[in-house]
Amino acid sequence: MSSSWCGRDFQKREFAKHSPTICYDKPNAAVVSKEEYDDKRYKALCGDVIQTLIVPKREARTWSMQQGDLCRVTVHEGSQVGDMNFWNLDNTNERFYSGKTRQLHAAHLRVYDRLWSCLPYLRPMATFVFDTLATYGIDEDGGALHDVIGTRCDDYTYKLITGKERVGSCHSSLVKAVVEERGMCEQDVHDVWNIFMCTGITRDTDQYFCKPSPARKGDFIEFIADMNLLVALSACPQGDVSIPVGHEVPDEVCHPLKVEVFRQKL
Repeated sequence: MSSSWCGRDFQKREFAKHSPTICYDKPNAAVVSKEEYDDKRYKALCGDVIQTLIVPKREARTWSMQQGDLCRVTVHEGSQVGDMNFWNLDNTNERFYSGKTRQLHAAHLRVYDRLWSCLPYLRPMATFVFDTLATYGIDEDGGALHDVIGTRCDDYTYKLITGKERVGSCHSSLVKAVVEERGMCEQDVHDVWNIFMCTGITRDTDQYFCKPSPARKGDFIEFIADMNLLVALSACPQGDVSIPVGHEVPDEVCHPLKVEVFRQKL
């Protein structure tokens, strides 16, 4: 088929060159006082550990937090990524909005970035305050950690790729956890914060890519609740994400994640 239409050759078309423009000016609510949140972190860590739980490999668990609580998620045994959902504990219609978080901060969250709730609420749910992997930065392929560009892995897409039925994904694990532990439903599960996951967009084909997570035993992240929160975390059945979705994942590349919640002494 000819590339010309009505006498115009679109293959020879020239486009004006422009420098990139950041689309969203960061609002004041997205700018965190480092001193304030460092102080909140210090006071919480000097307080009490009010909850500790292990998210088993290939499973998910939920927990709640009060405003001001600090949560630490630790790579407990070996390299492992996690998919995390957030809801307002007092109104679960208000939930994490990964797309708006990406627009207001970045495709990969860094310390002092915030996690934002959905419309019509649009307010900070939590603030990222510590990361043992912060020095990873952005690698030579554009890969970085803790993204809000990818969705949770799910069995519907697995079937689309392989033609096979399966129950064994972050989506199904999160659904099981919120149904059994909180009386919620599948529609309550939403797009996630991918913690410890190394991802990016290829420069040549513009496709989402993953690399094996650089997280090792003992690495952790911390965030502080900016409202009363319900949180769910899946220890991803892709393990360290060294194997593409649709391929068999050996059990030995999957590990649990440890969750601790700290609360300031009154």
